[in-house]
Amino acid sequence: MTPEKAFGKVLQRLRKAKRLSQEELSFRSQLDRTFISRLEGGLRQPTLSTIIRLAEALGVSATSIVAEVENLLNEDKQD
Repeated sequence: MTPEKAFGKVLQRLRKAKRLSQEELSFRSQLDRTFISRLEGGLRQPTLSTIIRLAEALGVSATSIVAEVENLLNEDKQD
C-alpha cells in the first residue's frame, strides 16, 4: 500500500466517523471537494498544510492522522 492510499483510507474513515459528507468537509477545511475525493482515493498526496487543515476540520490532531497512516503502512508490511 502506498502512503497516499493509506492516507485516503484514514481520511475517509475519520470523515465518516464524524458523519460528514465530502462537501461538508470541503466547507469546513476550505479545500475543494474534488481534491478531498482524490485524497480519499489515494490519487493525490497531501501537503503538511492540507493535513493540518483537514485535522482542524475533523476535530483531531494532525499527529493522530499521520500516526494512523503509519500504522496502516506497518500493518501492510507485515501481511
